Amino acid sequence: MFRRLIHRATGVREGELTVALLCCAFFFCILSGYYVLRPLREEMGLAGGVDNLPRLYLVNLGVMLLAAPLFGALMKRVARRRIVPLVFRFFVLNLLVFLGLAYWLPADAQIGLGRVFYVWISVFNMWAVSLFWATMADRIDLSRSKRLFGFIAVGGTLGGIAGAGATALLVETIGRIKPILITVVMLALAVQCVRALWRQPSLRREPDAAAISRPSAGILSGLTATLRSPYLLGIAGFIVLYSLSSTFLYFAQAHIVHDETAERTARAILFARIDLWTNLLTLVLQLGLAGRLIPRIGVGATLTLLPVVTALGFAVLAFAPSYGTVLIFQAVRRAGNYALARPARETLYTIVSVDQRYKAKSFIDTFVYRGGDAVGATVFNLLDKAGAGLAGVSLAAIPLALIWGGVGAVLGTAQQRLAHAKGVDPS
Repeated sequence: MFRRLIHRATGVREGELTVALLCCAFFFCILSGYYVLRPLREEMGLAGGVDNLPRLYLVNLGVMLLAAPLFGALMKRVARRRIVPLVFRFFVLNLLVFLGLAYWLPADAQIGLGRVFYVWISVFNMWAVSLFWATMADRIDLSRSKRLFGFIAVGGTLGGIAGAGATALLVETIGRIKPILITVVMLALAVQCVRALWRQPSLRREPDAAAISRPSAGILSGLTATLRSPYLLGIAGFIVLYSLSSTFLYFAQAHIVHDETAERTARAILFARIDLWTNLLTLVLQLGLAGRLIPRIGVGATLTLLPVVTALGFAVLAFAPSYGTVLIFQAVRRAGNYALARPARETLYTIVSVDQRYKAKSFIDTFVYRGGDAVGATVFNLLDKAGAGLAGVSLAAIPLALIWGGVGAVLGTAQQRLAHAKGVDPS
């Protein structure tokens, strides 16, 4: 009965359910752990002053610049199936160090620790989610990805609801620091999920490379792989435009919440509520729409939906810059991204080589993404200092969102063309 209900509601077919559920559990663990930390990150970022955020974004970019070649060197030495567990265990160790420092450092050092923690979470999120989707593209082919990625993303959404809800409920009772232990546990469980996933048969129709193979990675391999492929450059452009619009909205949110309250715990709760409503709306879209919409209208059309929503949202924000507006805009936009745009975007990597899937994808999802963040932060800061205000910034974001939608449509066409050239069934 349960299997029939899943098949009918999601499009998951016979022989795919075990793998799909493991993927859901894996994503649940990652995002529940992240969403426990996310409100703490936002609150720590604001604790140093809203004007400090653009500098933190530049630090994020610098850290990514250092991390990308180190990851390339790691991939040259470690088998694919061992990379994810190794990286997640490293994250767990980092969190335990942060937890100890939060209790042992004196009060006058806490702002500095908060800034380091802010940057660390930004890096952790990029690498953790990028490695998750790289694993999905490694185990699931193009035609199945259009049906399954939306369902798999439900696991992440449930994790986001659980993590944000836990922070909103517990932070007043146990404080802002102890929830880090929840993330430690969830990342440890994520390692077990990915190990179990690699023991399952692959859902790729074409012959898959051996699970123990290593991509031929060098320290700059992600950059060179991206520059050599017009297709990957198109994905990078899509990510930059998405990141720019996200940064504009994020800074607008930060200014509005900063003006709403100065109390640190209250700010953490406000951010947790935004995350909670985002994930609830995402779940509704994923269960009712995602798994069937992408195969029906295609990847390109799906990728244009979020830019259109973003352009409309900024138009409203320009004339009504309030907490209620930014909450609704963030919830709708991020729900559209998690439920539709992100699964559609990740199908783009199912038809590239293993080397490109790990090298270029990690480079694009981390350094290129954070590069877009840094550019967006700088532009926002310049416009704000020039007196444009939230209305001016919002109006400037609208044409960027429309260009972003055009890039998404082009990528959908390019994916179809590349699939046909490789003899892969794109349906």
